[in-house]
Amino acid sequence: MAGRFYDEWSIGDRIEHDIRRTVTETDNLLFSTMTHNPQPLHLDAEAAKASEFGQILVNGTFTFSLMVGLTVGDTTLGTLIANLGYDKLTMPKPVFIGDTLRATSEVTDLRDSKSRPEAGIVTWRHRLLNQRDEIVCECLRTALLKRSGA
Repeated sequence: MAGRFYDEWSIGDRIEHDIRRTVTETDNLLFSTMTHNPQPLHLDAEAAKASEFGQILVNGTFTFSLMVGLTVGDTTLGTLIANLGYDKLTMPKPVFIGDTLRATSEVTDLRDSKSRPEAGIVTWRHRLLNQRDEIVCECLRTALLKRSGA
């Protein structure tokens, strides 16, 4: 199990996640069609060329999902009871096909669960950065985690 228990975290803990991912055309196409998102900026090369970006934009919900996925192994794998919410989601830069993305996480809040003594609540600031070290996605993720020995 790679994730940490609630009582193994401290405010300010920071992780540079090892797994990186280069986004492919197939990733963007499959995610967009699986989620019934017909946005031409994601699917139509000619429409995307005519936009201010000049090329296909990667679906933002894929970008967000990839960011969370890249963080799971080091944060909640095997210790998660439930994700409680995602807040302050921003996407300050676009993601394009061929971008290589990596994630970081920092604990911003810890609190004991009032209803579950065997668990606690952790909030991380997740950031997704491209190969130019530009932040392309960021959010706060709050999760209910098991305590060690519980």
